[in-house]
Amino acid sequence: MAEWDADLDHIIPSSILPPLWAKLLVGFVSLVCFARSYDGDFVFDDSEAVVNNKDLRAETPLGDLWHHDFWGNQLSSNTSHKSYRPLTVLVFRMNCYLSGGFHPLSFHVVNILLHSGISILLVDVFSVLFGGLQYTSKGRRLNLAPRSSLLAALLFAVHPVHTECVAAVVGCADLLAALFFLLSFLGYCKALRETNKEGTHSTFWVLLSILLGAVAMLCKEQGITVLGLNAVFDILVIGKLNVLELVRKVLHKDRSLENTGVLRTEGLLFRMSLLALGGTGVLYVRWKIMGTGPPAFTEVDNPASFASSMLVRAINYNYYYSLNAWLLLCPWWLCFDWSMGCIPLIKSVGDWRVIALAALWFCLIGLICQALCSEDSHKRRILTLGLGLLIIPFLPASNLFFRVGFVVAERVLYLPSAGYCMLLTFGFGVLSKHTKKKKLVAAFVVGILFINTLRCVIRSGEWRNEEQLFRSALSVCPLNAKVHYNVGKNLADKGNQTAAIRYYREAVRLNPKYVHAMNNLGNILKERNELQEAEELLSLAVQIQPDFAAAWMNLGIVQNSLKRFQAAEQSYRTAIKHRRKYPDCYYNLGRLYADLNRHVDALNAWRNATVLKPEHSLAWNNMIILLDSTGNLAQAEAVGREALELIPNDHSLMFSLANVLGKSQKYKESEALFLKAIKAHPNTASYHGNLGDSGSIPGQGTRIPHATGQLGLHPTTTELARLN
Repeated sequence: MAEWDADLDHIIPSSILPPLWAKLLVGFVSLVCFARSYDGDFVFDDSEAVVNNKDLRAETPLGDLWHHDFWGNQLSSNTSHKSYRPLTVLVFRMNCYLSGGFHPLSFHVVNILLHSGISILLVDVFSVLFGGLQYTSKGRRLNLAPRSSLLAALLFAVHPVHTECVAAVVGCADLLAALFFLLSFLGYCKALRETNKEGTHSTFWVLLSILLGAVAMLCKEQGITVLGLNAVFDILVIGKLNVLELVRKVLHKDRSLENTGVLRTEGLLFRMSLLALGGTGVLYVRWKIMGTGPPAFTEVDNPASFASSMLVRAINYNYYYSLNAWLLLCPWWLCFDWSMGCIPLIKSVGDWRVIALAALWFCLIGLICQALCSEDSHKRRILTLGLGLLIIPFLPASNLFFRVGFVVAERVLYLPSAGYCMLLTFGFGVLSKHTKKKKLVAAFVVGILFINTLRCVIRSGEWRNEEQLFRSALSVCPLNAKVHYNVGKNLADKGNQTAAIRYYREAVRLNPKYVHAMNNLGNILKERNELQEAEELLSLAVQIQPDFAAAWMNLGIVQNSLKRFQAAEQSYRTAIKHRRKYPDCYYNLGRLYADLNRHVDALNAWRNATVLKPEHSLAWNNMIILLDSTGNLAQAEAVGREALELIPNDHSLMFSLANVLGKSQKYKESEALFLKAIKAHPNTASYHGNLGDSGSIPGQGTRIPHATGQLGLHPTTTELARLN
């Protein structure tokens, strides 16, 4: 055991130092932190990535996973975010198959176990990063830093910034990427296993490490950055590169330059070449699969990237870095979304928030100087590897190479936080070494572990359902329009329209171009018969975003209610123009034609709706009702039987067909269908009334409803509702 690791002996008792006990402790603590989320719901992005993702359904060919993005959309589509994570989607699909459907419990349990496994694996990773690669004569790797590796793994296991990755089902992508990231690193260490011949390495393990890095990337994009960490580790630990010494020799044109350790390590250039070629090849293949270049994001997703001034962009990017650093240092203010005005743009150097940039770079420069210039080789190595593990996995989210679709995202800190925990552990060791109040340092460390554990438990509870999650964000990001929108949507789903209107209005106030909030607010106002304001909001929404098909359809519904039939027809046609496969819009168009007594056009529109969506009960039902009311009983019966073959348990279709059969004097069959409809839905009074006449009286009070485009947490969600 190294002398510097002994500085932590008053914090980590020797009784838990054996590897098995250390790993059991880390695993247990990680489970305690996030166990509360095991029975949570599908929340926020889970709806689109899991519940509504067609790639998770058994009827979708497995081959489609390799051509679709994380959300189930075609990668070649211009609207795709290019999140290519087929292995994560495959894990989701396997979970659905093994658990027998979309049960959130099984997904949450997998995430908790993954985090626990990663935390345990980090005990080995940190032992290598802190203690290096040294082996016994029997080839067993020595753990020269048992205390440091255990403390760093504990700090990682209980860090609250991980809650989003663990408690949100979509966080499985980050967890799987981290798992294969660490396996790739350990595989590379296996390749560098020391033998009698200096510089010996296993090409097989190097190639396997590259393959594991590629697998990590297929789980989430960050995974490929492990190749950079492998290279840094190889150069510093195996090559024993002293950057300061190398710079001095270059500046003084020292002839002994060729004797520098890194240059005389056999095989280093070969391994670097393999890493470079492997990484380039994997990235090239991924770029080709993406098809249409980088994804397109909007200004509300990442406002700094749209700033015209390079200075403004640079200042804000660095401010975002400082916020990420603060989340690692003080993970108390956590939010499910940091976009849409949550972090106002810094537009001048006079903004007081520039102080955060200065503080960040002051700390970073200090650490870099110590990492490069310290005379202590151990200190240089620990600081460099810690900074490497902190910075390298964060690079894809830094906006340096391409625009990203967020301002701050807690999930992207999952891997970088391991580097932070490594630096923090080293800092505790230094503090303990230079102070006499060692018990105070120990109490401080234990306090951090306890407070972070408590915060993880509390935050896991907030992620259990959407109401708690969205409301928890109001105090953290009160300027975030998306937070108010989601709170409003949650209230609307529970029937509290008055409160929902208040939050939707606030969302529109904070972001006057928030078309999704306008659409949902317009729908509620329409249901409350406030048609004029509803029309104004929906008209503004389609003016801001002309291809917003759902808003066009909802505008048509409002115009239809206002008896502006020609305008309504035009709105419906525009919606279909922008979304050709739009069964609800065809249904509403048929409703308009029915109001205008254009029966043939109505039937054609409803038939289009059922072709696009065979289970569209409302369209089938209205075709039966219209054919019945116009005396086409034979055709109505044929349509009713066709509909029941597709939707055999729909009680409204049973009722409508029973009416038709009664009029056709097929009383026995009519009565059987009425009884079946009553059994399926016994509380409908009209079913009981018509049963007494066995179909001699047409269904009274039957209305033809509208289908509204009510947006959910994601703009693609469509719900059906009645408009009386």
